[in-house]
Amino acid sequence: MSTPTHLDQPRAIGEAGISVRARSGKTVIDTLRQAGALKVLFPRNRRDVEAVLVNTAGGVTGGDRFATAAEAAIGTHLTVTTQAAERAYRAQEGQTGQIVNRLEAKGDATLHWLPQETILFDGAALSRDLQVDLSGDARFLMVEPLIFGRRAMGEDVRSLSFTDRVEVRRAGKPLWVDGLRFAGDTAAQLDRPAVAGGARAMASILWVHPAAEGALDLVREIAGPTGGASLLAPDVLVCRILADDGFRLRQSLVPLLDHLSQDKLPKCWRL
Repeated sequence: MSTPTHLDQPRAIGEAGISVRARSGKTVIDTLRQAGALKVLFPRNRRDVEAVLVNTAGGVTGGDRFATAAEAAIGTHLTVTTQAAERAYRAQEGQTGQIVNRLEAKGDATLHWLPQETILFDGAALSRDLQVDLSGDARFLMVEPLIFGRRAMGEDVRSLSFTDRVEVRRAGKPLWVDGLRFAGDTAAQLDRPAVAGGARAMASILWVHPAAEGALDLVREIAGPTGGASLLAPDVLVCRILADDGFRLRQSLVPLLDHLSQDKLPKCWRL
């Protein structure tokens, strides 16, 4: 009998795609597809559409592949979130999990990309790529929260391979391009003063909205002493927050997202 290898292990593959359109002053689902280990739920009693992504595999490990596509048409409001925190577990050597997300907002559409935290466990190997295309008039809110091990349970991340790339274009031109890369002893890297000063949780926020400039002072106040915010343009605000752990991160993140989303933060964020 042959010895099993990592190639014999099952892999989780999931895909989801959603587009919305305007009808009688409301946002309604236009197309929906879902396959494999990625499903989409839709809370009721809303004038807009809230899509909740569910990873039925329970997490991501090496060799897994997940892809999401979302499109908001003219005059619509679409929010995409996740049912719970995503978990990136220890991967076998030479295997990397992949998450690819593609978003588009047309005309005067409003698109909110609000996934809950991604928890990176010791030994995880994960590559993420998010690409967003906005029209010149679209409004957009994005958050990407990360937690490096569960500190309250005594966990730390001593071995990690993680790459994360975000590219947002407006009217076909780059608006914001951001990237993170951690390899090896991530705890030691995060302890460096110029990196995270010992923090084990962080979040990146991008808000494209006509009210961005007027909200800058309030965003800085909510982000606190371990956060920072600035304007790329009068209507483009970026913010980064560091925190000791996921609990303290949420203490800043939830009120901030409440404000920027105009009190439309998905309920699953509060469960």
